[in-house]
Amino acid sequence: MHIDRLITLLELIAVAGRPISPARLQKATSLPKATCYRLIQTLQDHNLVESRDDSGKVEIGERLIRIALLGKADVDVRKSSAPLLKNAANEYNETVFLARFRKRDVEIIHVETPDDPARAFIHPGLGIRPMHACSCSKAIAAFTEPDFQDQILSGSMRQYTQYTKVSEKELRKEFATILERGFADCDQEIDMGIASVAAPISIGNIGATFSVGAVGPIRRFQKECRQKIGHKLITLSKRISGAIQLCNVAEV
Repeated sequence: MHIDRLITLLELIAVAGRPISPARLQKATSLPKATCYRLIQTLQDHNLVESRDDSGKVEIGERLIRIALLGKADVDVRKSSAPLLKNAANEYNETVFLARFRKRDVEIIHVETPDDPARAFIHPGLGIRPMHACSCSKAIAAFTEPDFQDQILSGSMRQYTQYTKVSEKELRKEFATILERGFADCDQEIDMGIASVAAPISIGNIGATFSVGAVGPIRRFQKECRQKIGHKLITLSKRISGAIQLCNVAEV
């Protein structure tokens, strides 16, 4: 069947672990040359495989990586990123958390706290965060498609505190700032006395699917502190992205 042949080609390309030529795929499948090349083109048309140079060799595409990533359980993502988050929590001496973009919401799925027994820290809790008023959500929203940003800004936005931004003009300006500097912050926008900062985690070319952040009391988390940690989170986000992708590739 047609679908069986497509799946066979995908499996061979995934197992190769590197770009592979259509000629080698045709030899491995014993398919007629024209049929094999047509099936490969179909996979390319749907971004399931891609060719990144003029050699004609193909490898697993970003769309297939996205599909695999969306199906990955939180427990697998936490397992691959937890050591990095724990090290960061101890380095910053503040709580560090991982958030995930799922459907149309962003939710915190993992939290690591510093080991210092004398340190009072903030635990942000788990679950969904508002798209307009939390660093982990804004870090992702700023890097999404304009249409999705329009949906956020046209919807009802709750005023949690006097610092919550609820106007379209303010939020569009903030999204532009986040894009420019690479991280978002939240200054008492959900709870008084609590601030946070977060950076988006991009997986390949499929955009910001996760974000990593740090949270603390405002007396320690002033603007200068948030900026310093924000730049560190950008570096951390790249390391977490690599860990998640490595976990993904190992299971493909």
